[in-house]
Parts: sequence; C-alpha cells; structure tokens
Amino acid sequence: MQQITGAKLFVNALKEEGVDKIFAYPGAVVADLFDEIGKQDDIQLILPRHEQGLIHAADGYARSTGKVGVCLVTSGPGATNIVTGLANANYDSVPLVCFTGQVPTGLIGNDAFQEVDIIGITRNICKYGVTVRNREDLGRIIKEAFYIARSGKPGPVVIDLPKDVQVAPGSKEYPEKVSIRGYKPVTEVHVGQLKRGFKLLKSAKRPLFLVGGGLNISRANDSFLKLVDIMKVPVISTIMGRGAIPSDHPYFVGNVGMHGSYASNMSIMNCDVLFSIGTRFNDRITGDLNEFAPNARIVHIDIDTSAISRNVTVEVPIVADAGNAVEKMLEWATPLDTGEWMNTINGWKEERPLEMKKGKGLSPQVILETVNEMFPEYIAVTDVGQHQMWCTQYLEINSKRQLLTSGGLGVMGFGLPAAIGAQFGNPEAQVICISGDGGAQMNIQEMATAVCHKLPVIFCIFNNSYLGMVRQMQQLFYGKRYVGTCLRWQKDKCPDHCKGPGDQCPPYVPDFVSLAESYSALGIRVTDPKDIKLAFRDAAANKNGPTLIEFIIDTDEIVLPMVKGGNPISSMIFSPKGV
Repeated sequence: MQQITGAKLFVNALKEEGVDKIFAYPGAVVADLFDEIGKQDDIQLILPRHEQGLIHAADGYARSTGKVGVCLVTSGPGATNIVTGLANANYDSVPLVCFTGQVPTGLIGNDAFQEVDIIGITRNICKYGVTVRNREDLGRIIKEAFYIARSGKPGPVVIDLPKDVQVAPGSKEYPEKVSIRGYKPVTEVHVGQLKRGFKLLKSAKRPLFLVGGGLNISRANDSFLKLVDIMKVPVISTIMGRGAIPSDHPYFVGNVGMHGSYASNMSIMNCDVLFSIGTRFNDRITGDLNEFAPNARIVHIDIDTSAISRNVTVEVPIVADAGNAVEKMLEWATPLDTGEWMNTINGWKEERPLEMKKGKGLSPQVILETVNEMFPEYIAVTDVGQHQMWCTQYLEINSKRQLLTSGGLGVMGFGLPAAIGAQFGNPEAQVICISGDGGAQMNIQEMATAVCHKLPVIFCIFNNSYLGMVRQMQQLFYGKRYVGTCLRWQKDKCPDHCKGPGDQCPPYVPDFVSLAESYSALGIRVTDPKDIKLAFRDAAANKNGPTLIEFIIDTDEIVLPMVKGGNPISSMIFSPKGV
C-alpha cells in the first residue's frame, strides 16, 4: 500500500473536509506542513501578522459563512497566542479546528525549545483537544476534529501535531465516517417536552420570546420569523441574538439586559410566560437572579444540556437544536391574542425610546444610522466596548445584514481581524468593522493583511480618547476618578489622576490617519456630522484595499440605559448623572 507523510495526509484531509482557506503563521516545527500547503492551489494560505489576529480572522470567517474556520500555528508562543481566540470561540460556539505544532514526541516533557502543553493549557476553553502521538491515528483524529467542531453545540477543537508525526510515513487513507464512543450530539427534538412548553406559551396572556445566539447559529432565522408572524408573540434578544428577526419588525422589542432597552427589560419583568431559545441566561442578561422574570413561567430550549437551569431555574427544559425546535413549532402555530400586551410594550417604547442627545457633535447614533441609510447590505463586525453596545442598539439588522461580535468573552482586538476573516469568506460583501480607539490598537497590525490581499474592509474607529466602557463606570460609580482609562495620558504632561479632557491635554497617539497611510491604506478623519456620508462614499468606492475612518466623538458620550452589575434589570440608569 502506498504511504505518504503525515504532512501530506494533513493537506489531503483539509481538502476532504472542504477547507478552502487556512489562516496560518509559520515556525520551525510546522515547516513541513507549510511546505505541503505550498505544493497545491486548492487551499488558500492566509498569513495574518499575529497569531491572535489569525484566530480571530478564522473566527470571523466561520461566523459569517457557517463553515469551520481552520488555523495553523507553530509550537510555544505560536500556540499560546491563540488562547484568547479559543476562549472567545468557545464562549460563542464558533466551529474552529486549530492545529498547533509541537516538538517531536521524544522531546515532549523535556522542556525543549518552544515546548508547551497546549492541550493542558486549553482543556477548559475548547470543545476537544488532543496531541497526535501516532502517525496512524492522524487521519481519524482530523476527521473527528471537524465533526466535533461543527456538530451539536459548535466549538473550537485543538489538534497538537508533533514534528515527527508530520514527517512519518503512513497510510494515505482518510476515514469517510466518524464513530466516537460517548459523543452523541443532540439532533432530534423531544416532542413531548416541546409540546409542554408550547402549550404553556399558548395559554399565556403576556407571552414573550427571548432569543439568543443559538438561534442564529442554527440558521433558523427564516423559520423563526414565520413563527412570530403567525403567533404574534413579541420578541426580545440578547446581543448575540440580534438578527433573529429584522430589527424593524413590529414584534421585535429590542435587546435585553445591562444595556437593554427600557421596553425589553420591562417586558421581561412583566411577562407571564418567557419562552427562551438558544441563550444561557448570563449575568449581563439577568441582572439580579432573584428578581429576574418574577411573574413568568420559563421554557428553555438549548442544545447544551448543561446550560439549562444552570443560571435560571426553568419549568420546561427542552434539549434541542434551535432550528429543529422552531420547525416543529411551526407545525402547531396559531395566532395568539397579544393586542393588549403589545399596546403595553409599545407604550414603554414611547415612554423611554432608545435615543442619544442630538447637537453634541458627532453622535454614534447618527454615524450608525448613516450606515443603515447608505448600505442596504453589509456584514458589521464590532470590537468590544461602548461602540459595541451602540451597534447593538442602532444598527438595523435583517436578512441582508449580519452582525458579528464577541459576546461571552468580550475580547478587545476582535473587530479588525474578524472583519478580515469575514471578508475572505464573503468576497462580494461590504464588510464594516466598528471599533473603539482602545480596541483598534490591539490588533491594528492586521491592516497589513487587508492591504496585501486588497480587502475593501471599512474600518471605523470611534475615538473618544478613552477606554470608554470602563470610563463610563468610573463616571457613574467611582466619583469621576478616571484611573488608567485616558489614552492621551503622557508622563510629565498630565496629572496622575485624570479629571477629564481639556485644552491642556497632549495630542492623541497614534495619529490613526497617518498610521493607515503608513500601511498604504486610505485614511479619513471625520470631525463634523456633515462629512459622515462623504467619508462612507469614499470608503465604499475604495475597492482595492481597506479604508480607515476615524470619527472624533465626544469623550462624555455614554451608553444608556444601563443597569449596574448585580442589580435587577428593572433598575435602569437613564441619565449621565447616574441613578
């Protein structure tokens, strides 16, 4: 029987799994893998400028396409640099297969150069991890990795490849099927439990759907929209659930939780049946658990058994894929009488609408509403911070617009590389990254990746000179003591404790427009609202590379409403002055 090296089988396996792009950074112990990748043209090798940028790019590719994102890094620091990205993908259920190089098996445990136990390090932040110690196991392990990553609740898988396994000869056969003892992901719906939950929903006077990221992951948006249109039940969402139905749908209320809308939070507090789909009820959604949905009987559909009743005790637990459950519910759906309930909710919307103060210079709301106006189709990718919350409040998401964001882990630096990954996965789409000035600097080196591949990503930076989300907490809860959050601070030019911006502040470092130009990208700075449209027009016309648009926004803009951590979600702050 013909034998081939492990490196050759590695490349063949990726082709069998339908991989067309691999985000990879070279090193000594993966040189054989790179050599084999270079001998073929079916899989495009993409070289980001940092391993953290690399895994975020694979993440953005996976989220935007529904395919498995694939990474390859070297041992030691190459492997440890993807740890944050693994945790991020694990929290948000993103299917990744990440290959890490490893020293030869005979050196493992000897503190060899660039040796780390990456499987031990990542055991709690990935779905599965394994070191391949036998060449004959390689094909089976790769096959299992892709199956585990994409099946059930998706997530990242780590495969550690020692140098000697890569070069060892062995069978060229690649398995066609997977059979993993003890791993049987949920594929069917427990119809009896679903009927119980559905009966409870139909008996409600004030029913409410709460949808999370699980519904978007299952690509069940169209089916869920049909269900809502038939049953006329209002919908609230987590930030990861944005896009479950169009943002302008008459039965969509808004986001719920710490920065949720008044109407959404009040709906939770007053509903009598809360029918939740694909959310884990984290603390940003629930606030004080003792006062969450106090009048409601709760139904919970989730593909992850461990997520049900972990944070919120539910009356009807249903372990199921969100899409399969919604399809079954469509068979039973009939209209409910929710007219009075919707009038109450719409009254809350009118009482406390989502709106920022006008006439204060460049308003994030106006910038984002301009995005809605000028781009009928887009993939919006956010970084993490105030701008992220404004995006979830003001971007209008529908079937032609997608929102990608780091939810569970909240990773600053996610935005730009994830947008690059999304652009690779959707070359014809308009990808718009929206970041703060803090997060923008955490993986700004990936501008080089976008330039070299001529990717027309529009990279928006909301520059308020601060780490805005923490600064907001300092303003509201720490007596306006802005410790460690001013990004203009310079030794010998500023007091130790910043009291806020003034004429005496030193210039901002870096100059983002000059930095963009140093990468051979287009750089634009906007300080006047009348220039917003022109900036986006110029960016949209720049088809041969990225455009960086720096929006200079007011330092004291904050995200409202806000619920202080640990408080009931009904205890919302609506004023910059606090409670």
